[in-house]
Amino acid sequence: MSLLPVQQILDEPRLVEMGLVNYWGYNTLGYFCPEPRYAATASPRNEFREMVRRLHAAGLEVILDVVFNHTPEGDERGATLCWRGLDNVSWYRLPEDHRAHYENWSGCGNTVDIRHPRVLQMVMDSLRHWVQDFHVDGFRFDLAPVLGRGSPGFERDGPFFKAVAQDPVLQRVKLIAEPWDLGPGGYQVGGFPSGWLEWNDRFRDTARAFWLGGDCTRGELALRLAGSSDLFQARRRSPLESVNYIVSHDGFTLHDLVSYDLRHNEANGENNRDGHGHNLSWNCGFEGPTSDPTVLQRRGHLKRALLATLLLAQGTPMLAAGDEMGHTQGGNNNPYCQDNATTWIAWARADEALIDFTAYLLTLRRRLRPLDSRWYTGLPDARGRHDLAWLRRTGEPLTAEHWDNRMSRVLGAWIGVPSHGGAPLLLIVNGRDKPAAFLLPAGDWVAELDTTAVDGRSRWRRGKAATFEIAARCVVLLRDASGEDNGAAARPAAT
Repeated sequence: MSLLPVQQILDEPRLVEMGLVNYWGYNTLGYFCPEPRYAATASPRNEFREMVRRLHAAGLEVILDVVFNHTPEGDERGATLCWRGLDNVSWYRLPEDHRAHYENWSGCGNTVDIRHPRVLQMVMDSLRHWVQDFHVDGFRFDLAPVLGRGSPGFERDGPFFKAVAQDPVLQRVKLIAEPWDLGPGGYQVGGFPSGWLEWNDRFRDTARAFWLGGDCTRGELALRLAGSSDLFQARRRSPLESVNYIVSHDGFTLHDLVSYDLRHNEANGENNRDGHGHNLSWNCGFEGPTSDPTVLQRRGHLKRALLATLLLAQGTPMLAAGDEMGHTQGGNNNPYCQDNATTWIAWARADEALIDFTAYLLTLRRRLRPLDSRWYTGLPDARGRHDLAWLRRTGEPLTAEHWDNRMSRVLGAWIGVPSHGGAPLLLIVNGRDKPAAFLLPAGDWVAELDTTAVDGRSRWRRGKAATFEIAARCVVLLRDASGEDNGAAARPAAT
């Protein structure tokens, strides 16, 4: 369970003037204490510890989002609150040619200078404090490249990463990077040290483009489904270090992603100029709420297809709270200052069918583990069985020509040698707006998932059928019920 920042924060003056607050909490002032307004009692420290204890008892780990890239003091025109008054030159990155100004690689006016030993010490002390005193299980670092910025730029083996790796407390917790900042060379997806997990926006954008009509090839989707090997494998990283997501706190919710073409951020007081303008979203034919059954069905199918793409892919999935129940923010894709019904989860209006579907998907992931923690080779073993083969709907393997074809949206992933000893699996996706017939490999295929079914369940079994008719905008997962020991009979006919 990953929480947005819980450390003590300060609301920006501009928000206070408009009667708003920093709801997301990315403006940390006190790095060693919980934000008091989040507590229901007069003892936020004890309350936070009790929350962590109860979450642990329920089998949930607690990951904290932490902000060590900037402080609320802002740029050279901002208020003096703490570090600026103590040692401005040591705590903030200042341009060599104009020491009166700030390097603003955070987009918030200043950038904390991790190069200074006392700054690094403060960060390390804060992290250890939350692990040892509050018993959290790990951290997600906002704009994490800032923490690896030396004098020339981002350093994968920089002092902060070395300090964490040798620390007896921190080396055993989970470390997750938001792998980009606004500075030179700030996009570092795949560039962090081994053992770190990273938010993978390439997975997000590819999945959205494939399902919602953007520019995308089957090959790009296959790369994301199989752990983004182009980003992680060459650097000897694990597939699990790719944090796959469709939606985070920043941007449209899953429901809004298929309900709005445009952002609707007027309530933020910035004349609808804030937030991403390139969302790769699709309103399915009508902007915002509607009672049109055709539009509603299309949205339901796409939400389920996107969830299946996320939860069946190789890597570590991240599901934004509320997406499993149809949470909407009314098209606001940057509600960082909306502590009101825009962002609050409306439990009474939860989509129970979508909750059940998501729970079923998670059960399938745990039971079948369609794409696990190893890198696949695509090569046959001694019995001629491929560990992973990418197929066209004709049942033939994808060649380079088909891999980069931007016209087709039908793809099959034949997983012939699951490492856990299970039966071969066939994952089929159809991103087109019409059904497609997919030629099946030999095997006694049973459908474990059909995302066009409200609950995801299907009673389909192959019988004498040579093909599977996959519905439009659909993900299907088939299992070979004849068992693992099919030998050559259980591999794709064309290989």
